[in-house]
Amino acid sequence: MSNDVTFNESSFFTPEQYAAEQKKHMESPRGRMLIASCRSGAYLAEKVVGRYNEILRGMGSGGDVLYLGEIDKNFSDSETNVRLSMHISGYDVFLFQALLDPTTGRSIDQNYMALLIAARAFKEHGASHVTAILPYLAYARQDKPTKFEREPTTAKLMADLSIQAGIDRLVVWDPHSGQVRGFYGGIPMQVLESLTLFMNEFSAFRGREDVIAVAPDEGAAKFVTHFGRAMGLKYAIASKFRPRPEVAEIKEIMGEFEGKSTAVILDDMISGGGTMHELAKKLVQDKGIREIYIGISHNLCIPSALGRIREMQKDLHLKKILVTNSIPQTEEFKKLDCMKEICLSEIMARAVNRIHYNRSVSEIFYRP
Repeated sequence: MSNDVTFNESSFFTPEQYAAEQKKHMESPRGRMLIASCRSGAYLAEKVVGRYNEILRGMGSGGDVLYLGEIDKNFSDSETNVRLSMHISGYDVFLFQALLDPTTGRSIDQNYMALLIAARAFKEHGASHVTAILPYLAYARQDKPTKFEREPTTAKLMADLSIQAGIDRLVVWDPHSGQVRGFYGGIPMQVLESLTLFMNEFSAFRGREDVIAVAPDEGAAKFVTHFGRAMGLKYAIASKFRPRPEVAEIKEIMGEFEGKSTAVILDDMISGGGTMHELAKKLVQDKGIREIYIGISHNLCIPSALGRIREMQKDLHLKKILVTNSIPQTEEFKKLDCMKEICLSEIMARAVNRIHYNRSVSEIFYRP
């Protein structure tokens, strides 16, 4: 039987050619790395690519990271469309998306849909792995129904949708609820903890007798306990009650405040800023605190928080508030002279590198 169809020989790999190419490019068993982003994730993905390549060059490597950015768009009827402009079969894809992006008119739901469609596009076109990089995991606060209310466990629904879309690994920065890890079934969730970051940023307070670490509620208690022990600081825990949504009352603060004049408040997020404002007021008025520092993983950039931060700076001895760029920060918040924004590009670049080469990510962080 004859074969009349002619093919270019270079389109067919022999075992020897493939082995030679693998040796030449020194690829990970996961495939060649590709960092990609939806539109709202581009701000961080581009910084991670830049930092990753800087590290490679600093170590004498001639390697370079491929980047495919802003792959989603909206049609005139608002439907989301994703197109991939390159062949991605066999690639190890790290897909960045900011689910909450207050700098644009795109909603969380719209950004989530873009993420899911993008993941499906990579899977349908042959990517070997799709790791979603979600610095802020939206819907994590809906990890259980509110008591006495008929609500779904929406965080579990979002996990189910992510798995069905083709995401086979998730990387998140300091999620609000650790329980969400269990919602993702058989796929790994890499939780990047903020303890190491805040230990570095507040290193000047290590071992000081006049400083106390404070948790705004029971949810932050374990984290603040680890921080206090690692830093050689006393720690305290506030008792918070919400009489209604978005309203917080601080009933009491349990801890030893004798001789303490500086408080470091740590939490995973600032939403409307009510909890922080009430806690700062109680620390100043009831505990005699004269300087307040705040460390936050996620600032949601809600306008009411802006006013409360200004009030804390003016009336409640707020000296500095540290936030990460897990969420794109609006210009209004960036203009606050008490705010310092910490870029996650270094942490994310190193996490991506460890995952790509099947190494432990936890080794780059402090472990209690």
